[in-house]
Amino acid sequence: MTSSATLTRTAPRPPAELRTARPASTLTRSSGIGLGIAMTWFSLLVLIPLCAVVITASAGGWTAFWTTVTNEQTAYAIRLTVSQAALVTLVNVFMGTLIAWVLVRDRFWGKAFLEILIDIPFALPTIVAGLVLLSLYGRDNPLGADVANMPSSVFLAFLFVTLPFVVRTVQPVLQELDRDVEEAAASLGASRFTTFRRVVLPSLVPAITAGAALSFARGVSEYGSLVLLSGNLPFSTEVTSVRILGSIENDNVAAAASTATVLLVISLSVIVLLDVLQRKVGRRA
Repeated sequence: MTSSATLTRTAPRPPAELRTARPASTLTRSSGIGLGIAMTWFSLLVLIPLCAVVITASAGGWTAFWTTVTNEQTAYAIRLTVSQAALVTLVNVFMGTLIAWVLVRDRFWGKAFLEILIDIPFALPTIVAGLVLLSLYGRDNPLGADVANMPSSVFLAFLFVTLPFVVRTVQPVLQELDRDVEEAAASLGASRFTTFRRVVLPSLVPAITAGAALSFARGVSEYGSLVLLSGNLPFSTEVTSVRILGSIENDNVAAAASTATVLLVISLSVIVLLDVLQRKVGRRA
């Protein structure tokens, strides 16, 4: 009897041109022109300025760059900014998904008002948002919660401006989900938690990760909403955006570019990490 190994060795292999063939590009001439215009526009707005920042940061050499970013005051500002932005992102992932779920799946009085209220952080100029936060959580505020000039003020400001991101990325996906699939899972004996974990959540992961990336990126770059409430105290409430502004005001553009480059690398790393997580969860689903 012929063994399976022999069959494997003697099985015909596809021609080399079939094994290495790749799908031909579907880019038409007009599409190519559009792509070229889009890339040129993107380069002018994003790539070239980012490259200029990195080049400015490296102008003084590695020693000057390292001295700047390891300065005690700068290092503390970076740690405070990144840690608070990461914490706010985690809160937004849970609360933003919950709010989106309530807005899509439930009906209640005042729902339309809540829909408008969520977009207020988008509409308000950041300095106006800072004034609102100072009025609500500063000294002599009506709520009795004075967090002015405290590290928690940074968290509160980040939370205010990043609230809509996860909500608005998850909400459209929830609206498009087929309820029949959930009903089928329930009819087969799946609990509501199992249905959410195995049916709904995998579909929401791309939207959640996109909202989380936007939330984190907005947090690390925020300035206006916290500049009034936090007090910009070194080693306490000073964030990197304030530190960068201080370097520019002191005519130290290289130091400002060095700090900005660190933020750029951190933000890019987080975005790539979230994208990899999204792809892995998507393949599993």
